[in-house]
Amino acid sequence: MPEAKKHIYRNIVWPFAIAETILWAASYYAFPAFLLQWEAEFGWSKTALVSAFTTALVLSALSAPFVGRLIDHGYARIVFATCGVSASILLVLLSQITAYWQFFTIWALIGVAMSGMLYEACFSVLTRALGVDAKRAITFVTLLAGLAGTLSFPAAYYLSEFLGWRSALLIFAASVASISLPLVWTACTHADRHHALNNIAASVQSTTVRRVLRTASFWLLAFAFMTIAISHGVIIPHLLPILAEYKIDPDTAVFAASMIGPMQVTGRLAMMAGERHVSIFTIANTCFIAMSIAALALLYSGSVEGLLIIFVILQGAANGVISIIKPVIIQKIHGRSGFGTISGMIAVPFLLGFALGPTLAALIWTIGGYQMVLTITFSTTLLGLIALLAVQRIPR
Repeated sequence: MPEAKKHIYRNIVWPFAIAETILWAASYYAFPAFLLQWEAEFGWSKTALVSAFTTALVLSALSAPFVGRLIDHGYARIVFATCGVSASILLVLLSQITAYWQFFTIWALIGVAMSGMLYEACFSVLTRALGVDAKRAITFVTLLAGLAGTLSFPAAYYLSEFLGWRSALLIFAASVASISLPLVWTACTHADRHHALNNIAASVQSTTVRRVLRTASFWLLAFAFMTIAISHGVIIPHLLPILAEYKIDPDTAVFAASMIGPMQVTGRLAMMAGERHVSIFTIANTCFIAMSIAALALLYSGSVEGLLIIFVILQGAANGVISIIKPVIIQKIHGRSGFGTISGMIAVPFLLGFALGPTLAALIWTIGGYQMVLTITFSTTLLGLIALLAVQRIPR
């Protein structure tokens, strides 16, 4: 590896990869990992609990364009530092809750913090700094950060068993403050220097924003990615309750949830091995089909236990690849200038999909149980595939 590339990976990519793993584990995945414990201790309804998470993701989505624009203008360090410190403090406060209003308020604020410290913000920094070389860097970051769920579910489960969930959350908060914050500060500092040295133009004009918003490809792509986000947002926060309803052994359920992360990594490795032979859109189409099949496999996993393995493999691998190819497709269709702002705009419906998913699932569950939830998830993903196929037919 050339010395310049070693410098980039040592000072930008590796720090981001480690930091993102911990940030995802301690924020996004903390909710599904602790969900059953909160439900058991406080007696709050599943709908009430999930609505707090939905609010967090809605606020994260609405904050994304603003965060992207700040990164485009060189404020990545401030964004990541502010959001990382806030997340750490909020996790400490979450460990002390006694009332629902506290739970709801803290998760709403965690949502705002997530907008400036998870993948969307990270990918904007990498694209701004590395340009056409960002795809490999993004892939590398997601290979490691794909293990966040694998870290979060067992950590929450076993730490809670021995220390209680409140102490477990304090450990999560400490990991953000002591590990992730120094790493993202280092990564953002070197990314800014690399951007300046290469004189990469990244500002975006309001006319560019208006032009992008007028294109059919923007709205079709936004809808397609929103459906895939809904699918993952429905399933992951509810995975342990789904498997509990299907009478799956708790240890098996936790193991299955933990293995989605390694399957994300496996999917990304498979993509790297085959990306020279197929187009990026072919890979995307395959991911949508795989997630549709995964929903069906989970639907029938209560009666055919082997289908749980199929679900874990397809759900994990497809979602893992989607997180890589989403910024690549956005850049391919809409260009690189002002990527942070444009990506943030597309992130709004995408993150809203994650946000709506948990609450929609909880509401549908009250009507027809998780069987209806998974049937609708299957259909929604197919609609996303149709939208993605339509994007590919639009001349560029």
